[in-house]
Amino acid sequence: MNQTEISTRRYQMFINGEFVPSSSDSMISVINPATEEVISEVPNGTAADVDAAVLAADRAQKTWCKLPAIKRAGYLREIAAAIRQNKDALARTITEEQGKILPLAEVEVSFTADYMDYMAEFARRCDGEIIPSDRPNENILLFKMPIGVIAGVLPWNFPFFLIARKMAPALVTGNTIVIKPSSETPNNAFEFAKLVARSSLPKGVFNLVSGSGSVVGKALASHPKVGMVSLTGSVGAGVAIMRAAAENITKVSLELGGKAPAIVMPDADLDLAAKSIRDSRIINSGQVCNCAERVYVHESVAEKFIEKVTAAMKATRLGDPLEERDVEMGPLVSKQQLQDVGAAVEQAVKDGATVVLGGKKADKPHGFFYLPTVLTHCRQDTNIMQKEIFGPVLPIATFKDLDEAIELANDCEYGLTSSIYTQNLDVAMRACNELRFGETYVNRENFEAMQGFHAGWRKSGIGGADGKHGVEEYLQTHVVYVDYNQQKK
Repeated sequence: MNQTEISTRRYQMFINGEFVPSSSDSMISVINPATEEVISEVPNGTAADVDAAVLAADRAQKTWCKLPAIKRAGYLREIAAAIRQNKDALARTITEEQGKILPLAEVEVSFTADYMDYMAEFARRCDGEIIPSDRPNENILLFKMPIGVIAGVLPWNFPFFLIARKMAPALVTGNTIVIKPSSETPNNAFEFAKLVARSSLPKGVFNLVSGSGSVVGKALASHPKVGMVSLTGSVGAGVAIMRAAAENITKVSLELGGKAPAIVMPDADLDLAAKSIRDSRIINSGQVCNCAERVYVHESVAEKFIEKVTAAMKATRLGDPLEERDVEMGPLVSKQQLQDVGAAVEQAVKDGATVVLGGKKADKPHGFFYLPTVLTHCRQDTNIMQKEIFGPVLPIATFKDLDEAIELANDCEYGLTSSIYTQNLDVAMRACNELRFGETYVNRENFEAMQGFHAGWRKSGIGGADGKHGVEEYLQTHVVYVDYNQQKK
């Protein structure tokens, strides 16, 4: 594909198994964050587009839910195979519009296919129950039933994987879905829709509507035929979705922001801690909700740790991920994100933090690149330690003992992930029991497994994803009381 073809790429909505124009002529320009060039245009959808997609999904669901689950799983496996066959093109699409390094985009594509296959395995694992009755000649049966139409609202940081994270458990449990991709990174979702269009998946089971959160997202969340809205995004987006969903008492499943603390104890392997925290901080240019967002290091080893983690951050290779294969970090996703990260660092300095490394935009002719940054002397009550940064910025503070470290770590409105570095089992287990977060990583970087359960506490979300508990999000219960001896009464 040459640059001229890229520049003129235009997509259409995918509704009821067909690519169709939006009811509006308005289009959204998609920008390559490494070059600042427009690479495509996607429809700026309307409430009418949402209505068409939801109605198509609702019609399809009535037949889809009656298929044996194992047959529904077969469609997921078919799409997973198509993803693997198109891995290189899909990875380049993700990198081009989102800015993550190409190897990470390739991992995202492969992980997405694996996730589809993994969720397909639940076709024979969504079990109901038989509950003892207090009455003679009666059985109480508990069925696990699909919810209906699911609305999946996606973020821009792992846009391709999040399609599968919402679609796969929804479909295998008998639901249908309407996906709204982020306006920053919609191209990969439309390329995914092309694979669906070429597959044998029945029409209307998967639908795709692009557009703004304030229009398309709100219309999905407030639609009376949507049974659940699954959103991955910011706290502000989550609040907006909850408000819209409240009109119909629609179920919501929300994965929101994070401010993950990393605790470095005096007995920690400092080389491991520095590498793991650095890897967790620069992955996807720091734009990951579960990566380490703040560090608490014991005062006795603070100087050594800061020296090691600063050296590791400084060694990070930064560049255009499509032009420089050996880079470790690409640009931030947008100009707005670049400005927000820069403003957060400037405010931290005003609040007394010291810039040890970075602290500014990278010296490049174009692109939204921000230097890997290390900040020390960060006060607990400042925004840099309390609010999500979503960029390659590492704020560091010190503590005197484990009690103080846990107290500081828990002093935050978020509760998604956390980590601790120690060689003491007692310390590790205390942290696991006392840290108020959905996940805790011990002596490793922050990155979840598909068979786990990715769920936040407090303002980090409601519900969760992955594993058997994630599948349960897409099911509701139907209890049936069967009196089977009526003829003798």
